[in-house]
Amino acid sequence: MTASLAFVFPGQGSQVVGMLGELAQEHPIILDTFAQASEALGYDLWALCQNGPAESLNQTDKTQPAILTASIALWRLWQAQGGAQPAYVAGHSLGEYSALVAAESLSLAEAVKLVEWRGQLMQQAVPAGEGGMAAVLGLDDADVQAACDEAAQGQVVSAVNFNAPGQVVIAGSAAAVERAIEACKARGAKRALALPVSVPSHCALMKPAAEKLVAAVNAIAWKMPNIALVQNVTASKAADLDSLKEDLLAQLYSPVRWVESMVYLAAQGITEVVECGPGKVLSGLNKRCIKGANTYNLESAEGLAAALDALK
Repeated sequence: MTASLAFVFPGQGSQVVGMLGELAQEHPIILDTFAQASEALGYDLWALCQNGPAESLNQTDKTQPAILTASIALWRLWQAQGGAQPAYVAGHSLGEYSALVAAESLSLAEAVKLVEWRGQLMQQAVPAGEGGMAAVLGLDDADVQAACDEAAQGQVVSAVNFNAPGQVVIAGSAAAVERAIEACKARGAKRALALPVSVPSHCALMKPAAEKLVAAVNAIAWKMPNIALVQNVTASKAADLDSLKEDLLAQLYSPVRWVESMVYLAAQGITEVVECGPGKVLSGLNKRCIKGANTYNLESAEGLAAALDALK
């Protein structure tokens, strides 16, 4: 184990048709991982990821298993290549489930079924078109929250992802999010723009989804993570299995405290952070959260080789 190393796993939005296609040609472990997930789900997840259509891949109940499986495929590839074992893992939103699989808290098959159901419950909780999310850039957290409070007018809108200093995502009822966008601009936000998502994640509208997810979470024989895992809701290490499961359920309707999670990792001596999943979203955020940290990502052959070389 490398004491200064953490692995972080991305959430929704990192998916793209064709992801991991080139790496899979060289490394059969990627196809093997997708085959396991496909068997659990009952459809060919690899074919969906490679061929699309994008509209299908972007449906939350398909996106969530796809990103989780891609992330675990890269984790297994890293291990197969003799990559260093991290001291900590964390995941952004859905990525927390990927982190839990990497830390052997539950199996890949259990996880893909769980997040597929999670996606279905999230979609059911707020019919398409009734919820929204928006990114707010260049405004401090307190101002974003004040803008949301002003814009709510009896509806739900709140700050839900604290991604990096000056980068906050808000979510809630579609009309309230629109009002909050204007309120953020009025307070001096550099940009406030609606995001192309079908579900308003991490706000109070997701509470019914969390209540329905309880039975599926409790049906799994969870194990305590074998790598220290930092959770979104607390921005600190999971203490025991009961609180881990509670926080995982609360995550559906609670903010993702990503900045605080990265600050926590830095305080534990983490200086090397590997993004394990498709895309480079977290690498960009993490540079702003932990000054001076070295960031790597594994989504390409070059990225994998560079990380393996640097973290021998």
